[in-house]
Amino acid sequence: MTTATANVDERKTEEPEKPFKVQIKLRRYDPETRPDAYWETFEVDMYSTDRILDALHSIKWDQDSTLAFRRSCAHGICGSDAMRINGRNRLACKTLVKDLDITKPVTVEAIKGLPLERDLIVDMDPFFEAYKEIHPFLVASDKPEKERIQSIADRDIFDDTTKCILCAACTTSCPVFWTDGQYFGPAAIVNAHRFIFDSRDEDAKTRLDILNDKEGVWRCRTTFNCTEACPRGIEVTKAIAEVKQAILRGKR
Repeated sequence: MTTATANVDERKTEEPEKPFKVQIKLRRYDPETRPDAYWETFEVDMYSTDRILDALHSIKWDQDSTLAFRRSCAHGICGSDAMRINGRNRLACKTLVKDLDITKPVTVEAIKGLPLERDLIVDMDPFFEAYKEIHPFLVASDKPEKERIQSIADRDIFDDTTKCILCAACTTSCPVFWTDGQYFGPAAIVNAHRFIFDSRDEDAKTRLDILNDKEGVWRCRTTFNCTEACPRGIEVTKAIAEVKQAILRGKR
């Protein structure tokens, strides 16, 4: 028997992976049925490659169709399914069940600091209002016939903050945001950073003036919660510090 044939035979005799039981403890809320939030536990069959989003789908499709949560692309790009999983902000579509401690129920609840609407869904309007206030768009007076040229070095300055997907995981992990409804929050500052340090933009001073407000960057307490929560690996705390430095210099 050749080596190739032996390998094929070995693959044929491999046992298919068997599912394992996982308990998912969800914080439920439906203002139409009861005024308070409550915990409810479901048991689902999972595989090692399954994600928390798969568990939620299983619950909604097979056990309780009233479960409400947001999701879209399911590939960590749209940012729709940010939630608190075992006490940490994460994307449900990127969190593998096998990476969690499944010897006890996995807790899943809505992100904090934004108004709770139902189950795992929060009102994102306050988050996007803060985002819009920092002018998250390129401002340039020239009208080139071709693309605006930018050096690799100039791009590197703000490349990290272009990765934001507006999932709100960083902002809703911030203790200041939980207690201060006026604070812009890390995500808004990250997106301001993306344009403040863009060499093609001409509105950096306006954004710096906005973030120099009492509810701007100076409310940050540098706890690093935001950096740890970011599913895109953005160095959020570093970006906020760079915006603070730019304000103190009076320019980018």
